[in-house]
Amino acid sequence: MLGSVWLRAEATETRAPLSRDDIVRAAIGILDRDGLEKLSMRRMAAELGTAATSALYWRVANKNDLLELAVDAVIGEALVPADDGDWRDQLTVLALAAYEVLAEHAWAPQLLASHAGLGPNYQAYAERILTILSAARFRGVHLDAAVSAVFHYVVGAAVTDAAWTATVRRSGLTERQWTSAAGDQLGVGAATLAAYLNREDLSGPQARFAAGLRAILIGLRPRQLS
Repeated sequence: MLGSVWLRAEATETRAPLSRDDIVRAAIGILDRDGLEKLSMRRMAAELGTAATSALYWRVANKNDLLELAVDAVIGEALVPADDGDWRDQLTVLALAAYEVLAEHAWAPQLLASHAGLGPNYQAYAERILTILSAARFRGVHLDAAVSAVFHYVVGAAVTDAAWTATVRRSGLTERQWTSAAGDQLGVGAATLAAYLNREDLSGPQARFAAGLRAILIGLRPRQLS
């Protein structure tokens, strides 16, 4: 009904041995360990144990509900304090926190287009960005555009990184093995591809994200947009 777990009331209290939070934590554990493709309600029931199976279906109606709950819980990890410095410093803290959280849970970016948007943590994160930009005197349609510029950059970068991670995972190879085998076929060379995917490298995804974020924040000017 209405296509989202967030638009339905949670089940009333019962003697079920597990809470919804317990179930979501178990789902995140499976997703982190085995990836999005391996999660199913049957797998969840097996993970939780026979005694908890009825609690699973009482608390969470179906897999889509479970995925919505899981991705929103992950986004909640990005709601870090960001009160120091000017508005660009504050947005940098929030953007880096979300980027790192989504990288840690590589399955989560795959769900942002289909299972996020209505959850309370997703909404709270967007509201934090909006509040910071409002305090910096962005107004009206220009405020909406600035929020989108920051938020969509974070999401886009995370989705791009997740696509590479998913490709490597599907190959069954380690990242080093995959880059060695695929670099020449992609026309960039194994060393270049390895550096491109290595989060610790100065030309890797984390460095590219930070540089792109600086470019966006420098380009946003509240005096011109107010």
